Amino acid sequence: MTQVYIALGANLESPRQQLDEAVIALSALAEDAEVQVSPYYRSAPMGDVEQPDYINAVACLTTQLAPIELLDALQTIELQQGRVRNVRWGARTLDLDLLLYGDEQLSLPRLTVPHYGMKQRSFVLVPLSDLAPQLILPCGTPISALIDDNLRAEVQQLGADH
Repeated sequence: MTQVYIALGANLESPRQQLDEAVIALSALAEDAEVQVSPYYRSAPMGDVEQPDYINAVACLTTQLAPIELLDALQTIELQQGRVRNVRWGARTLDLDLLLYGDEQLSLPRLTVPHYGMKQRSFVLVPLSDLAPQLILPCGTPISALIDDNLRAEVQQLGADH
């Protein structure tokens, strides 16, 4: 069994509903169907592509799936929810990124864990710290050392009706 953290994001076709449905789908990958989910946050999109704001969250679950099997399962969930990969950092119905796979550090052709950009993304760090405020990343950095008031100001927590 391995504890994993997965970032969720959506900005098309009812983003909150997309995240809600993704959490249900993630429960099928989890031991005992248990998934913990952070509050939902609104954040500005990355990159230069004009698009709506995102709704983001982080989920935590324990799974028996190997890293690549988990990646394949996450991409299947994205496809089932209408994900189309046309433009880098473009609008999407659902984006699921494997942030952490236990304490492992992996660099595979299809997968880098910890996720390569997580330390620079407020929409990942803030909800991740909501779930695991005492978390120590595989590199030895405490999650709390990466969060400050400026970073928190980049995202807006939404109501807890998910």
